[in-house]
Amino acid sequence: MKLTKPETLQEHEKDFIDAINAEIDWDAIEKLLLEKHCFSLQEEIDYKEGDLVVYENHIAYKFDFEIKVPLTVIFNRNGECLKMSTLGDDFEGDHSVPPINPKQDDKVAQMALNIADMISEINQDDH
Repeated sequence: MKLTKPETLQEHEKDFIDAINAEIDWDAIEKLLLEKHCFSLQEEIDYKEGDLVVYENHIAYKFDFEIKVPLTVIFNRNGECLKMSTLGDDFEGDHSVPPINPKQDDKVAQMALNIADMISEINQDDH
């Protein structure tokens, strides 16, 4: 026996989630991203969905977003990664090359290849 229409519940749940989403403090989120992941938000923030969930035995709200993150990669003519930053650093005047530990050359080169592969995949998805 139904006590109410499922459509009514779903509509009000969506309104409730939308109201919470409208009050999210993006300055606080950007501060956390900078502290924990060393990158800042750009203008594009796409809201995907929100939901009421149980997380570690507590009722919580889960929101999924897609964000645009700046990525700067500097590599030399041998394809070796010299510097990578998600802070959107300005490298115009920085012509110094940070020293790379020879033991990490292979790891850095692999990271550069992985980034190139990811960029290629992203560019293919856009077309």
